[in-house]
Amino acid sequence: MKFRKAIENDILAIVEMIADDELGKKRENYQIPMPTEYIKAFEKINSDENQELIVVENEDLEIIGTLQLSFIQYLTYRGGIRAQIEAVRIRKDKRGLGIGKIMFEWAINRAKERNAHLLQLTTDKKRPKALKFYEELGFKQSHEGMKLHFN
Repeated sequence: MKFRKAIENDILAIVEMIADDELGKKRENYQIPMPTEYIKAFEKINSDENQELIVVENEDLEIIGTLQLSFIQYLTYRGGIRAQIEAVRIRKDKRGLGIGKIMFEWAINRAKERNAHLLQLTTDKKRPKALKFYEELGFKQSHEGMKLHFN
């Protein structure tokens, strides 16, 4: 597997993966042509040195996974950096093959390379399998998260 920074031509495959689950179907708009909101968001992500939108390719150069790492500078932890991992998705026909574990191992190493003091994530409570998977990787439920949606 090859990990690389996403390019604009990857947006369609990425959005297809993030829209391809029970929750994603309700909030994403996967269609051809790609809605401009996704292109604008990609441009912002791509221009920010603290954002890394990653795709994972198999040996046939097909995109089979994606994730986004955000590096957040803090004053706490003596000016530490937190890495946030989001939008981890694997193409439906490749799930259950251990790819997710490999992706997280890569992300953990990448966060360490960027001198992050921790890697954090959130997961929807409606995803109990994901929660179990993260715990098996060593993540701990240390905080209660809350959100305030504006739309």
